[in-house]
Amino acid sequence: MGVVLVVDDIEGNARLLASLLTADGHSVRTAANGADAVRLALSVHPDLVLMDVMMPEVDGFEACRQIKGQAATRLTPVVLVTALTDTDDRIRGIDAGADDFLSKPFNRHELLARVRSLLRLKRYTDDLDTAESVIVSLALTIEARDSNTDGHCQRLAAYAVSLGRALGLDEDDVAALERGGYLHDVGKVGIPDAVLLKPGPLTDDEFALMKQHTVIGDRLCGELRSLRKVRPIVRCHHERLDGTGYPDGLRGDAIPLLAQLMGIVDVFDALTTVRPYKAALPRARAVEELKAEAALGWRRADLVGTFLSLVERDLP
Repeated sequence: MGVVLVVDDIEGNARLLASLLTADGHSVRTAANGADAVRLALSVHPDLVLMDVMMPEVDGFEACRQIKGQAATRLTPVVLVTALTDTDDRIRGIDAGADDFLSKPFNRHELLARVRSLLRLKRYTDDLDTAESVIVSLALTIEARDSNTDGHCQRLAAYAVSLGRALGLDEDDVAALERGGYLHDVGKVGIPDAVLLKPGPLTDDEFALMKQHTVIGDRLCGELRSLRKVRPIVRCHHERLDGTGYPDGLRGDAIPLLAQLMGIVDVFDALTTVRPYKAALPRARAVEELKAEAALGWRRADLVGTFLSLVERDLP
């Protein structure tokens, strides 16, 4: 349970959110505009801010930017509640520092689940105010949007580190693989829930939108020097050696090695876990699928072989 600041210029909306959160055991403060939200965030130090985007004068984007710009509140999770679904609006929110989005009309159970998840992460970052904890928290926040991917980031980080060490990579590259495991899909924060969480096959237009998560993620990492080696992983982990991948259609050695490694472990984890559109495959079937991708010229056979040798040794 925690202290949640609800910000909405429509009193009825704020009252509804406050009643739901109070019933779930949280303490709630409210603000009717962006300026008051910033003032209360600095004085009350809430554990989470739920903020409407469309407000007069100081809108949700600007209020979020100001909250994230203050040392005392920069790690306070901010969820923008919005009916806007355009990717550019979500990118604007990301640039302002938003940690998550909730689409209107929202589902009560989804709202409460996200609040609980973000409050858990806030407690974690309260004790670990470091760059690494911020990175992990951001990645886990994104993962929390979809219960079907629970643990995906942690598994990819572990798989990629094991593979990097088996290949004799230096510690800087291994560290980049670990961070890349957490951040490879960070750009999905800019993908609408209707596409990201769709239980069936995506249309061509939806898939084109989904593919933009690599570009969005690259942009998000672009300003941080500490993520210099992680950026190619984020952008290129869906590329294939024959040029049929995305977003840039890179071929062969033009695909960075670390991104190739992440692509291999990402496919393996996707095959062996349940997703909304498919059941999990047994490990033996997943091994055959990876071998088939190498035979098609999508993956380097030697890298796939090294990873599969780790799988045979019961890689966690």
